Order: sequence, then C-alpha cells, then structure tokens
Amino acid sequence: MKLLRVGTAGAERPALLDRDGTLRDLSGIVPDIDGDLLADASALARVRAAAATPGVLPALDATGLRVGPPLARIGKIVCIGLNYHDHAAETKAEIPAEPILFFKAPDTVVGPDDTVLVPRGSRKTDWEVELAVVIGRTARYLETADQGLAHIAGYATAHDVSEREYQIERGGTWDKGKNCETFNPLGPWLVTADEVPDPQTLPLRLWVNGELRQDGTTAEQIFPVGEVVRYLSHFMTLYPGDVINTGTPAGVAMGQPEPKPYLRAGDVVELEVEGLGRQRQRLKAA
Repeated sequence: MKLLRVGTAGAERPALLDRDGTLRDLSGIVPDIDGDLLADASALARVRAAAATPGVLPALDATGLRVGPPLARIGKIVCIGLNYHDHAAETKAEIPAEPILFFKAPDTVVGPDDTVLVPRGSRKTDWEVELAVVIGRTARYLETADQGLAHIAGYATAHDVSEREYQIERGGTWDKGKNCETFNPLGPWLVTADEVPDPQTLPLRLWVNGELRQDGTTAEQIFPVGEVVRYLSHFMTLYPGDVINTGTPAGVAMGQPEPKPYLRAGDVVELEVEGLGRQRQRLKAA
C-alpha cells in the first residue's frame, strides 16, 4: 500500500493512493497514519480490505491538495552517516567500521513539496537523497539482519538537508548541521514493506535546478538496511513510528570541486527513490 497524509500543515488527513493512481480518503477507516496504526495488524487489515473493495473509500480530488509528511507523531529520527561506499570515497572519508549515528528532531520533518529554508548566515547548505525506513514493531536486541527487516513497516523518500559548516566546522557533534527548520522533507508516500521485497536494489536520484547531481543505488550501502535496524536495536529501543534515514550516495555538494555548488535561496531540488515517490522543494531564506 501507498499511505499518505494530505491537507494543510497540522491538519492533514490519512489517505491511500490506489493501484489506479486515485487518491482515496482513509479518514473513515483510521484516524491517522502513525506508529499506532503501523503496530496494529487488525487496523492495517481493515485498510487493505477497504482498498480492495470498490466504493468503500471515497475518492479525493488531488488538484491543489497539499501532500504532507506520510507519518504523524514521529518518535525519533535516527540517521546513518557515511553509509555509501561512493559517498565515503568522494568525501575522502575512511569506511566506518561501525555505523555512524546522529539524530534529527521530528520537528525538522515537512512535506515532500514544502519549502526548505536556508538558515540565516548559511554558506554550505547541502542536499542528500536518502531511503527512509519506518519501524512497525518494537525492536530490542535483535540478533539478525533478517529480524531487522521483519520489524520494518515501510519505506519512504527522505531529503536529509545538511548545513556543512555547522556540521563539521563549528565543533561538537553533527547534529547542529542537521536540525535546522525544514531540514527533513519526507514522503510523498509511506510504501508498506510488502511492496519493497529487497531494499538493497533501489535507485536514488536528485536534481538541482534540473541538473542531475545524485544517481545512486542502495546496493552501494556499507551497512544494509536490515543490519542497520539490528545494530541500532542494541543501542536504543526502536518503536513503531520511529524513522531511520539510511544514508546518501555520492554526488553531494560537499564532494564537488571548488567552488562547491551549495544551495541558495531560489534553487529547486527534486529527488526520488524509485517506487517510493518524488519530492520537489524550492528553497527560500529563513
């Protein structure tokens, strides 16, 4: 299933994109798309049954309708740094022996086509297309990567916007360059795990002002998706509705020759993970 949330910011309602591309209203079946729904097998079964029965779910007119983040009430966003062989190479970084972890606050999340704000004084705002994982079952001390995959409810396209000066040159942890307002567009859809049989075969692409900048595949990941979930479960409990951003392939501005083409107000970024939907953001000054 392709689950999403539509409407004005803060007042989104749950919806489903059916196999014919018609947007369907889920608000009569479930209150929202969140961790509670993803952990409730019976509620998901009701959604599947309704989607499979003609006439049950009302069609929505998508014209002019904002698409919000596909997940409400996100618990935490755990991010994996330097998780692609080609990205590590372009930034001249050593391949990490274990996953590099940092966090993004849930309030960085916006819709897939919402405005992204360039922080005041920023000189190095960068782009990163990523595969996002959404947890559907509580995970503690998992033993295998297959168990990690079994705890995933679905997948989404994420844009891990970053300010490299804040991240690298201002001391402390990476978090200060990752948590600026609007720095995590998510969606358009949450695609349930049954529709993604192998998360290590997904192409990812990103364009800036129409120019292709990133063109990679999750096959390049250093730590595959299932292993990431297993690993994290030994350092923290993962709950339904938690999100994991699994890293970005080569092609970021930081990895380009000087002068590096960092983002500026007025730029347009488009990105996609194949099968998980496309985003488009125009940048503005904060």
